[in-house]
Amino acid sequence: MSEAFEKVSGIVELPIFPLPLVLMPGEVLPLHIFEPRYRQMLDDVELGNNMFGVSFFDPETDFERPGVGAIGCVAEIKEVQTLEDGRSNLLTHGLIRFRIERYADVGTPYLSARIEFFEDDHGEQEQTEVIADEVYALFDRIAKAAFKMSGSRGRFPEIPKSEPEALSFLVAAAFNLDNELKYSLLSMTSTKERLERLKGILEQAVGQIEASSDIFRVAQTNGHGKKKLDL
Repeated sequence: MSEAFEKVSGIVELPIFPLPLVLMPGEVLPLHIFEPRYRQMLDDVELGNNMFGVSFFDPETDFERPGVGAIGCVAEIKEVQTLEDGRSNLLTHGLIRFRIERYADVGTPYLSARIEFFEDDHGEQEQTEVIADEVYALFDRIAKAAFKMSGSRGRFPEIPKSEPEALSFLVAAAFNLDNELKYSLLSMTSTKERLERLKGILEQAVGQIEASSDIFRVAQTNGHGKKKLDL
């Protein structure tokens, strides 16, 4: 049993916070709480386990709330800043995925649902680790190119070489993917399948980003690599 599963052991119902975004395990999500119903939700979860469920909800296509069977991710509250007018700024961390089994009527103004937690199936471990190494290498190249485009200011961020499942969520969270694609990646229960999908995305992006970073560097140095232009 993973550490995330141990943290949610015994939990069968969660408050549900529908949002027009997809939260990944391991992803940091800042939130601003201002609606009265979610202020109450925050008060209630702070008295309990500091957790609630974030489920993707598109108000343009969905009706009232995420449907039964919808996938979400537990948000664990790490920091709370309460403002004088009752609003709050939160820093949350994606913990583990869940599936909505049914909604529960518990008399609160916010949604609450009976949920089932799940993680990836860990088959084809050797092949998965090979693909994970390839994805990590591509991700590292893109990060270095982005650092070059920033003018190499500051320190190059260290990219953790996580376990394949954690790496797949890290990479998926790092890019501005559209919600439909991100939700598809969240729903997968095969680490290998998710990494293969991400590998294809990174392979398409890496050459263009590296070329752009080289063009940026040449422009900054007037094409000579010695005299820097004042831009």
